Amino acid sequence: MATVPTASGLDPTEAVARLSARAGVQRVPSPKLTLFLHRGFLEPELCVELIARIDARRRPSTISDSNGDAAYRTSETCDLDPADPVVAEVDRRIAEITGFDPAHGEPIQGQRYAVGQEFKAHTDYFEPQGVDFHRYCSVAGNRTWTAMIYLNEPEAGGATRFKAIDKIVQPETGKLLAWNNRRADGSLNPATMHQGMKVRAGVKYVITKWFRERPWG
Repeated sequence: MATVPTASGLDPTEAVARLSARAGVQRVPSPKLTLFLHRGFLEPELCVELIARIDARRRPSTISDSNGDAAYRTSETCDLDPADPVVAEVDRRIAEITGFDPAHGEPIQGQRYAVGQEFKAHTDYFEPQGVDFHRYCSVAGNRTWTAMIYLNEPEAGGATRFKAIDKIVQPETGKLLAWNNRRADGSLNPATMHQGMKVRAGVKYVITKWFRERPWG
């Protein structure tokens, strides 16, 4: 059977092999989805630099298709400048560890969660039946892989929950999560549904990088 290319031009087997071979990378054991963790991927000093940039440019987060729930996503968002040397270095590291073609990557986005803020259960890919699918996917195609990095550790709460595999990932400064939003056959994988749980004390910062089927922009 023919392999299904990912955003990088790598087929899923090659992408998984590359991540699995990296020192410090752990694969979450599950047949339902492909999810990797890497503690200490970014140094605390670099995380502080990114937090400052998020605080300087944050705005209310949005969702692509309104579902009528005003509390569905209550965080703040920042579109980080890819020309910024700090952001460019993080971009380079994500491309290096995953092997994905940087041309297929969206600009890195930062998120800030204050006490009580959350992002309820969602998938990162766009639903083909969604009202905004053509708007967001007509050029670069749908999202394939996600790379998310925690920049700090809130005092309480703020974990990421993957309900389908009963996995809760706690925030740790510099920890990378990377997952394939598709199954091995290339179909969209609803088991990647995840939740940014409410922050109970302190503030949580993360950055997210999504890769697409085709070159971005």
